[in-house]
Amino acid sequence: MRPAKNGIYRVLLVDGSGRLYDRARPLFETGDLLPSSHGTDYEGALAAVMHARPDIVVVDLGHQDALGAVEAVMAEQPTPLLGLYDGRQKSGNRVDPFRALALGALDVAELPEAPAGWADLARKLTLLAQVRVVQHVQGKLRKKGRTLPGVPALGSEPPFPLVAVAASLGGPKALSQILRMIPRGFPAPIVVCQHISTGFTEGLSQWLAAETALDVAEARDGDRLRPGTVFIAPSGAHLLVRDDARLKLDDGPPIQGFKPSCDALLFSAAEAFGRRAVGVILTGMGRDGARGLKEIRARGGRTIAQDERTCVVFGMPGEAVSLGAAEEVLPLDAIAAHLMRLVDQC
Repeated sequence: MRPAKNGIYRVLLVDGSGRLYDRARPLFETGDLLPSSHGTDYEGALAAVMHARPDIVVVDLGHQDALGAVEAVMAEQPTPLLGLYDGRQKSGNRVDPFRALALGALDVAELPEAPAGWADLARKLTLLAQVRVVQHVQGKLRKKGRTLPGVPALGSEPPFPLVAVAASLGGPKALSQILRMIPRGFPAPIVVCQHISTGFTEGLSQWLAAETALDVAEARDGDRLRPGTVFIAPSGAHLLVRDDARLKLDDGPPIQGFKPSCDALLFSAAEAFGRRAVGVILTGMGRDGARGLKEIRARGGRTIAQDERTCVVFGMPGEAVSLGAAEEVLPLDAIAAHLMRLVDQC
């Protein structure tokens, strides 16, 4: 984490019209955030970041030129960056927010309308401003029947293995890299809990579907698990795996502040699939998912944590490593190949 200077984080606003500064004035009413000048346009974003060294960059994704700004900043002067997306804007030059995530943006959020929305965004920016980011490479480059000792085999095993993935900050980009490397004939379903702004899971599903040969869908209550299909936990519901190889959406309260909860998904995968479960915990802040990953390992399943070097934030994987939940700690570009080996062994 990066310490604030006198408890204040400097925000650089980037847009194509010059109007974002006026709209974003409520961000700076609490005194925790300070505007870095009056902002800049897309073409001048990199120069402004290099000159002003803001703690966080906010880019209006209302025009295709925004992607060039995101790419340039994350390739040449990596800085925590959030994309603002106006869902009311008609199609045309509007940017798919997940393309910004693929280029290194840490998160995306809806452009607020009400004062409460700006207050929520201010809290998000304060959190993101503390993240240390690394240079984004894409922008720069334009055994069968295995059980653990003391763990009994299941009496009635699931018909196929299951991969359960937990991710948070930096997760969409990591997920896309993994899924791009997995072929259509992958013999296991993949269930994903990704912490992301409310309302963005459907868009995340659509974006990932275009990134991979696998089928990708936002999970629905009662969905039957199918090998070669990726199911994304929707906003506002816990995604659980049942022992009849179906999915359940649970409307229970948030778990440690999260709904959907990574722990809830991984615990249910451990209980329903036992040694045929493969758990993966990717980049993210906090500790959600670490205990669930440990439960998968305790029941004879296989577990992977993304390594610190390739994480945007090592919080969740680091917690899993500390708990002894991770059987393997791997760089991002090695996870897909290892998953393909593991599902052949489960």
